[in-house]
Amino acid sequence: MAQRQLKLGAFMRPVSIHTGAWRYPGAWPDANFNFPRVKQLIQKLEAGKFDVFFMADHLAVLNMPINALKRSHTVTSFEPFTLLSALSAVTEHIGLIATGSTTFDEPYHVARRFASLDHISGGRAGWNIVTTSNPDAALNFGLDDHMEHAERYKRAREFYDVVTGLWDSFADDAFTRDVEQGLYFDPAKMHVLNHKGKHLSVRGPLNIARPVQGWPLIVQAGASEDGKQLAAETAEAVFTGGGSLADGQKLYADIKGRMEKIGRNPEHLKILPGAFVVVGDSVEEAKEKRAKLDSMVHYDSAIASLSVQLGTDASGFDPDGPLPKIPETNASKSGRQRLVDAAARDKLTVRQLAQRVGGYGGLSFVGTPQTIADQMEEWLISRGSDGFNIMFPFLPAGLDDFVDKVVPELQRRGIFRKEYEGKTLRENLGLPRPKNQFFEG
Repeated sequence: MAQRQLKLGAFMRPVSIHTGAWRYPGAWPDANFNFPRVKQLIQKLEAGKFDVFFMADHLAVLNMPINALKRSHTVTSFEPFTLLSALSAVTEHIGLIATGSTTFDEPYHVARRFASLDHISGGRAGWNIVTTSNPDAALNFGLDDHMEHAERYKRAREFYDVVTGLWDSFADDAFTRDVEQGLYFDPAKMHVLNHKGKHLSVRGPLNIARPVQGWPLIVQAGASEDGKQLAAETAEAVFTGGGSLADGQKLYADIKGRMEKIGRNPEHLKILPGAFVVVGDSVEEAKEKRAKLDSMVHYDSAIASLSVQLGTDASGFDPDGPLPKIPETNASKSGRQRLVDAAARDKLTVRQLAQRVGGYGGLSFVGTPQTIADQMEEWLISRGSDGFNIMFPFLPAGLDDFVDKVVPELQRRGIFRKEYEGKTLRENLGLPRPKNQFFEG
């Protein structure tokens, strides 16, 4: 039996999720909004044989007080499709995944953009389906209130059906371009969707040929009950928030078990928890780097970040007391619950929890290339994940450390590729090309 292989994504919007990253000695303060810098980073990732460059997206300036916002490097960022289209021209193999909101966008727009990116990149596009948890986004789209959580997921499920239906508007061989007969395409190989549902009405067809991959890769983030079910039904990769190995194993078994129940092959989905990685020549050096990085997070940012994650204003909480009961909100349920659980488990005060969240409070591997590879291998072998969505502590050194030191150690162990398996994102992830639901058996 072939040895299981790690799949690696790079979480690159922001280029580092850590609030203090842009202040770290030697870091590029403007890396989040500097195309030559981002180009250099993605080319380094491709040299390291990464599967994916993942650009998350936000449809509003992060909902935090201005005293915190003014300290954040996330306030400005490129629009994903513009950036990824440009990056596709300077790369050949690495996948290009962007967020597309099912709450504040229309299916025709999403289908067309991702199909275009897939053609431009030669089959390397992926759609990260999000329902958008930031309530401030609603205010940018003519709405006074955010759509309720469960309703957002119902719309997302219908949205997925419409987008994939639009991608299948034409058979793969529809465009004959017969110069002699003057026939550009075969009308019999065009499907008009005529979708009319509870949330959406879309006639179609899409005005672009079927994507190179059939469909761009379908990616989902989130681990709420609604999110897990949507992932089991639709996703081919899941970007999860990282917790303990036991948490990862539970989520892995849950989502893949749901897939089996509905007749989907569990191997046709890759689960990649986010992992914040700090590399040192010794464990002590790596811990010192992490401590220095965390020390650069201002408390204004820390408490604001905690408020965002909890979906409620935490500024009035007693900083040195325990976390009080958090009311239900429309924010991400899984993310909020991880924080509530962490505060109880580790007996953290509000201040301690805020400092952790203000930097990065999720799964982290802090150590040498060998100890980091040990942990990643354990997650892979014990089915806690199929790989990781790597978050770098600061740029460019944090990314260089991983590619130059950790990747060779993973390759030495035989659990990570030395060369790409194919040209498309699906080929490199070992995932099948979907059949056209209207023109193939």
